[in-house]
Amino acid sequence: MSTALVFNDYGGPETQELIDRGSPRPGPGELVIEVKAAGVNPADWKFREGLLGEDSQLPAPLGLEASGLVAAVGDGVEDFAVGDEVLGLVAPGHGGIATHTVLTASKTVLKPEEISFADAATIPVAGATAYDVTHQVELEPGQNLLLLGAAGGVGLMAAQIGKVHEFTVIGVAGNADRKLVESTGATFIESGDGTVDRVRQVAPEGVDLIVDLVGGQPLRDLAPLAKNPQNVISTVDETTVQELGGAGIQRTTEALEKITDVIKYGLVDPHVRARFPLADAQQAVAAVETGHMAGKVVVEP
Repeated sequence: MSTALVFNDYGGPETQELIDRGSPRPGPGELVIEVKAAGVNPADWKFREGLLGEDSQLPAPLGLEASGLVAAVGDGVEDFAVGDEVLGLVAPGHGGIATHTVLTASKTVLKPEEISFADAATIPVAGATAYDVTHQVELEPGQNLLLLGAAGGVGLMAAQIGKVHEFTVIGVAGNADRKLVESTGATFIESGDGTVDRVRQVAPEGVDLIVDLVGGQPLRDLAPLAKNPQNVISTVDETTVQELGGAGIQRTTEALEKITDVIKYGLVDPHVRARFPLADAQQAVAAVETGHMAGKVVVEP
């Protein structure tokens, strides 16, 4: 028997509940894990709200990324064995915010002992996204990278990756997160009225790469600061960024392994800022849904 957080209809938090379900079984190319930690992402509440489509079978489980111990392996899985510590993306139709779940083996890696289960649970979605978005356009050391939404889980890791590559990182976020953003080595810029002028003061000749993690009007306001419109990338608003001449994120197969190695050697800290037991999983989703939670949120069954 497995306990999982699901939603029973598309809509608000009131549609969520913890339920007991049968123990999951791995299909070909899949792993069952005993979940030690699950990352919570904005995509979780957007999925529940129906913003990502309404074609899933209900009740639908929540949680896209998880870490834990391998409990069973499916046909064709050769790189993992029962008892291995792993982190990976949850297989379609399953949810990571649970006591047990199913991972896609091709999107799973062994968890280095240097990385905690909590940190590991943030790598498959947020970590891999931060890696891809900072490598999509090749910058040289000293060139500048502007991050919109720098205090979120992806933003903080992207800022640290920028520091590793010796980019000049400029992070836009709310004033409450100034110290957190500055701890990555980034130059902090307060979001809101006057943001464009504040960025111009620190980058008067423009910006070499803009990574947008917010979308909407802030993206429209700041995109003109890019020296080359093609060097504007958005992870959340592909329609707007393409209108502006930029691009959506291009995901790669190697990002998961690469960012895991970077975190293993202590070069990037996922900044897990809140940890909830499974019984309080709905509070974990609510914390992310406010949009004001800096860093990453995890659920630990």
